[in-house]
Amino acid sequence: MDKVKVRALQALIGESRDRLYRVALAWCGDEMLADDLVQEAMTAGVVNIHQLKDEGRLFVWLYSILNNCWCRYLRKVKPQVELDEQMACENEDPVQSCHELEIVGKVRCAVATLPKNQSQVISLVDLEGFSYCEVAEVLEIPVGTVMSRLHRARKNLLDRLNSPVPGRVEPDRGTKKDFRIVK
Repeated sequence: MDKVKVRALQALIGESRDRLYRVALAWCGDEMLADDLVQEAMTAGVVNIHQLKDEGRLFVWLYSILNNCWCRYLRKVKPQVELDEQMACENEDPVQSCHELEIVGKVRCAVATLPKNQSQVISLVDLEGFSYCEVAEVLEIPVGTVMSRLHRARKNLLDRLNSPVPGRVEPDRGTKKDFRIVK
């Protein structure tokens, strides 16, 4: 790869920081840790740019690096999920802003309670818009596994959001059958 191409790719890596951060934050739920993971992934991307085989797959390659950083972190330390309030968006209506912050907080809390493999898949597909094939490549799993994890993640997320107690999934009382012992 010539120096001009390398510099252009390194610039794209720098510009992808916000996207990487959004996914890292969805995975770990901690702003400082997400920032550290993104910094580590971007540094590895810049240093190892010569290992990139297909320039069109730069972002998939970067998310693979981010996933590796996240997995390395999880192997070292069991993370403690701490949810911080998201800064209010610039909106004229304070009631609407509070309502939006409440929704964002509930969704963030629900995503944080999902199993790691489900939160990774749902954030890459629904937050970043990756295809199932790209997610499979990033996480190094089969496409069918991506699809099943995404299905379970969306179902679990919906259950958690509809639960009266945050983070707890209530059983569906309407489908429970009563059994009696008959002699």
